[in-house]
Amino acid sequence: MAETVFVADVGASKLSAAVVDRDGKLLARRTESADFSATLAPVKQMVRIASELSQGRLKYSAAGVAVPGLVQRDGAVSVRNLPGWEKVPLARLLRAKLRVPVTVECDRNTAVLGETWRGAGRGKQDVIVLTAGAGIGVGIICGGRLLRGAHELAGSAGWMAVSEADGFEVRKFGGLEAFASEPAIVRAARKAVEAGLGGELAEYEPGVFSAEEVAELARRGDATCKQIYRRAGKLLGLAVANLINLFDPEVVVFGGSLAAASDLFWSDLTQTALARCHPVSARQIRIRISGLGEDANLHGAGYLAWQVANAADSPPAIYEDPHQVSAKKVKKKAPRPRTHAASR
Repeated sequence: MAETVFVADVGASKLSAAVVDRDGKLLARRTESADFSATLAPVKQMVRIASELSQGRLKYSAAGVAVPGLVQRDGAVSVRNLPGWEKVPLARLLRAKLRVPVTVECDRNTAVLGETWRGAGRGKQDVIVLTAGAGIGVGIICGGRLLRGAHELAGSAGWMAVSEADGFEVRKFGGLEAFASEPAIVRAARKAVEAGLGGELAEYEPGVFSAEEVAELARRGDATCKQIYRRAGKLLGLAVANLINLFDPEVVVFGGSLAAASDLFWSDLTQTALARCHPVSARQIRIRISGLGEDANLHGAGYLAWQVANAADSPPAIYEDPHQVSAKKVKKKAPRPRTHAASR
């Protein structure tokens, strides 16, 4: 029976899950609409998918879950925009159902771990992943260490101040997220329609369109939609410049659902970032679009799951989580890694 780990990526609207082998290959994968009809509904959904993906032929050694919120040391999760998810003991609940060690991590951290294990950051000690979609977050590995912050809030890039703009949206979502996330693009498009500058957007039912539809109109030449995406790209470029100046990474990886529209703003993002970062960094930094896409979180959760499944045989350590490793599950004491993140 093949030895594998089960991983899941919980989002506000969808839940992705996969079976991962020791080499990081996704052996089976599933994406469904996330069930938040009750607090425990997503837990039951993950347990069901884990069973269906195994088909009785696979043995799970551990499980890893990525979530878009605050994760406490004991695996309890609080997610602002998910109903009923306030200090939900996710790790404990899943461990009881799956009967394997479970590790839970914030999705911005799983994204950078996934890219460092299997993506554009492979083999590098200083990596930043900027993820933009419904929200904006950053995962940071600096000198081989995953940065978490005093309150588990390191990487809250949506709150970066990239302009002097203020107001309700900035104070609610953050200075970057208010103008450069997918919801921000939709808000900008609605305001353009209200101001009589909506172009083809004005033909849509009032207020009913998505960031993807704005992107499609931009590709068809709509000037207003093109400008909305270009502005988002320039603000994201300022954020990238600040991250380069602060952390001096080898590579910055751009991912998340907004990356699907990167053709509309990539030159604005990269040109702004290189123009505003340190000149020495500008000559050496690599800014890349994620090749893993939204699977980066699944790979990162898989990396963590293998770390807790058998620390002695896991991949080269970037991160270790002794709070989640059970002595009963580890065959022998793991050697202390040369580089690792601050333990949780």
